[in-house]
Amino acid sequence: MTVRTTRRVFLSAATMMAAALAATACGSPQDTATGGGDSAAPVKVGLVYSQSGALASYGKQYIEGFKAGLDFATKGTGKVGDRKIEVTEVDDAGDPAKAVSAAKDLIGKGTKIIAGSTASGVALQVAPIAAQNKVLFISGPAATDAVTGANKYTFRSGRQSYQDVVTAKSFIGDPTGKKVVVFAQDGAFGDANEAAVKAVIGTAGATVSSVRAPASATEFTPFASQIKAAKPDLLFVAWAGTTAPAMWQTLDQQGVLSSTTVVTGLDIRASWPTFGAAGAKISFLSHYFDGASDTEASKALKATVNTIDLFHPDGFAAAQMVVRAAQDGGDDVDKMVTALEGWSFDGVKGKMTIRAADHALLQPMFQAKLTGSGTTFTATAQKSLTGDETAPPAVAMKG
Repeated sequence: MTVRTTRRVFLSAATMMAAALAATACGSPQDTATGGGDSAAPVKVGLVYSQSGALASYGKQYIEGFKAGLDFATKGTGKVGDRKIEVTEVDDAGDPAKAVSAAKDLIGKGTKIIAGSTASGVALQVAPIAAQNKVLFISGPAATDAVTGANKYTFRSGRQSYQDVVTAKSFIGDPTGKKVVVFAQDGAFGDANEAAVKAVIGTAGATVSSVRAPASATEFTPFASQIKAAKPDLLFVAWAGTTAPAMWQTLDQQGVLSSTTVVTGLDIRASWPTFGAAGAKISFLSHYFDGASDTEASKALKATVNTIDLFHPDGFAAAQMVVRAAQDGGDDVDKMVTALEGWSFDGVKGKMTIRAADHALLQPMFQAKLTGSGTTFTATAQKSLTGDETAPPAVAMKG
């Protein structure tokens, strides 16, 4: 695995605030405090995320967001009080075994804050390690709902799958009596999406069915015919892989996109050209895209990365949470947990609230449209949903 250690020392003359925020207060993420613990020792933070592997592009956005967020939350000092924030980056390549090994190594070296987890499978393996060793774990882009409520030491800086699906539900208003079809590939990915739609939209009164295609399929006309015959009020598409352009082209050519509301998730900008001419006809649920919000945090992030992409806000929020935990908790991890529970802060997306009961991160989500075509697509927000509107059901804390 690749390990890179950096000491982030900034030389700005920003004034450090002496008083810590109350644990449940809604405060500015830029506020800093003296922090507890050994004032001469750095605050050690381990970032275990995908620098390589299938999700390396997500990891790149995460770390860029984290660095910008750390600069923002510490007013350019890279410190909590007089203590430097020392960040060690480790590449897990999306491999849970590598991530667990890296987390244990960092903990053995005295690191009390671990963040990252680009992949859901990684987050689910690192979370128990945090509980066993009583260290703070802030999961990143990993979207699995199972991270919420995993244990008292585990938090998340990104959204979860439920928030995606409830955003999709918002496109049809009251789902009572509506027909919803899930179009997905056979396999675990398709199963998970179908189950989520049934749990979120089906239980709200809609009739949910599915059209499933083999992962090896390259001809999509028969599936388009099945979808049209079902006459859904909403078609939810969950698709991954290199066949996406052909799939979208067929749905467009067969009139599916013009016959119903078609919703799918808006991925990173590099994926937008795969929609082709169909892109302007699809309704998108979105975690984030450049221009979705106009917050102070988004302005600071944009000034650093130029164009904000899907997972930049996750890294930015993680850094805000790290600073909050360190300034209020010092070296006491239980105090760090208390400092984060119930905390509301102003993030890139808008108001973010960490629900105390299960550590769900309540946050805005967006309806989006693409205009233009191919590499010239531009995303615009059609509607912003509040953190309360997209809040997942509370779950019992498991550990």
